[in-house]
Amino acid sequence: MNLYVTDPEFMERFEHFAFQEVPNEEGQQLDDNTRYMAVLAALIGCQGVEEYRIVLQRALEAGFAAVAVKEMAYQAVDYLGIGRVLPFLNVVNEVFESRGITLPLEGQCTTTLEDRLQKGVQVQVEIFGGHMAEAWKAGHINRWLAANCFGDYYTRTGLNLAQREMITFCFLMAQGGCEPQLAAHVKGNINLGNDKEFLLRVVSQCLPYIGYPRSLNAISCINNAK
Repeated sequence: MNLYVTDPEFMERFEHFAFQEVPNEEGQQLDDNTRYMAVLAALIGCQGVEEYRIVLQRALEAGFAAVAVKEMAYQAVDYLGIGRVLPFLNVVNEVFESRGITLPLEGQCTTTLEDRLQKGVQVQVEIFGGHMAEAWKAGHINRWLAANCFGDYYTRTGLNLAQREMITFCFLMAQGGCEPQLAAHVKGNINLGNDKEFLLRVVSQCLPYIGYPRSLNAISCINNAK
């Protein structure tokens, strides 16, 4: 259904806010590549699959890298689960095929099943500090977190570590109810150079897609970070 026909007044105000006012707000701007990355991650987080399809097309037309799209979808599984990410991965494949992008893309894996835990722990230490070196020993979930989340995905190429922490922030912010984890990843972002000012700009650019309550919760986590 064409909302420009059925809901013209709404579309006038939404598009003005989302596509003009927000992206151009003084002091809250991001470069196009970072903005698309944040918005696409937030749309996965809030389960906005139909809007994700629209934004994905715009991002690709603007030159956003196909490999980055895939890497974001893969990493999202650790924060939302395959049950909520599979529809987005299907959309990615459909859009890529419609645009003549050959699948599968070139592999980005840098670990093996034998060294994924070790390398995952190294990434955790790099992001969160030396206290993470032994954290994986606290239980099997902690071990899975190190080997699977960080060893299988954070170690992949296609996105750098700061970008991976930024999209994790967006996944957590957008799904809501994850404020303890969101607060931890605010600190992880800051440790990698994504400072509070940058994260506030990320929230601002995602707000039209996730709403005010989750945006305000994210801002609180940022402001409370030490």
